[in-house]
Amino acid sequence: MITPSNDAPLQVSHDDHVTSAVAIVNQKGGVGKTTVTLGLASAALQHQQRVVVIDLDPQGASSWVLGVDPLHVAGTTADVLDGMAVDEALHPSTWGDDMWVLAASRRLQQHESGSPKTLRKALRASTIVAQADVVLLDCPPSLGNVTRSALTAAHHALLVVEPSVLSLRGLGAVADLIDDVWDRHHPELDLAGVIVNRMPPVSNEAERRLEELTQIVGREAVWQPHIPQRVVIGQAQTERRPLHALGHRAGDLPQVFDALWARLHRTITTRRTT
Repeated sequence: MITPSNDAPLQVSHDDHVTSAVAIVNQKGGVGKTTVTLGLASAALQHQQRVVVIDLDPQGASSWVLGVDPLHVAGTTADVLDGMAVDEALHPSTWGDDMWVLAASRRLQQHESGSPKTLRKALRASTIVAQADVVLLDCPPSLGNVTRSALTAAHHALLVVEPSVLSLRGLGAVADLIDDVWDRHHPELDLAGVIVNRMPPVSNEAERRLEELTQIVGREAVWQPHIPQRVVIGQAQTERRPLHALGHRAGDLPQVFDALWARLHRTITTRRTT
């Protein structure tokens, strides 16, 4: 469990601030949901934002990269779904004082039943979440109850895709789930947009798939810039460091994620003021 540091007291309360939560989703594994989650978290930290990352993928990759080993902590997302208070389950990230992590658990696979509103209620009861600027929910590669719970807890959904046939095939099912959550549980849920990951520098196939994507969701829904293929992304994750801490090794990636964060921040701010 963590509390705000004494040397930097937070003066935000539930009454004057609503923390925006963003679910990062796709039913297909390996498209880069964790890469997007970590890249946005890195950019948000770079811009002095307080961030909570909630790892809902049983593999726990986000947790581990953020310095919290899901196998060796007491307090996980599964525990919260079982009734533990979020403030008792959150852990500080090694990335910095303004980052908190709700670690994944292999037991999440046992939570494919139950009320999808449990996580939402738990987050709304958290003092630490109320003091954050954004909550990023890294969803599992499925459209089961855990992803439904994330969408029910979120204000915005961000789809992550690759410019490939298999990545685009499941978009309809994801959109259907978002519509169902909107209808049954959460009429304030917003489909914020689509982020394209692993865009090759030159590829006719990728360009065709990108055009197909724009036909499916509309050109305005596809966020710019696309995330390029870069080996350094894997290197940053292996070193358990934010991309912005890698200096010149990161190349143009910090600027890419800064731009995507700016788009997300505008989306969040627009919602708060309307």
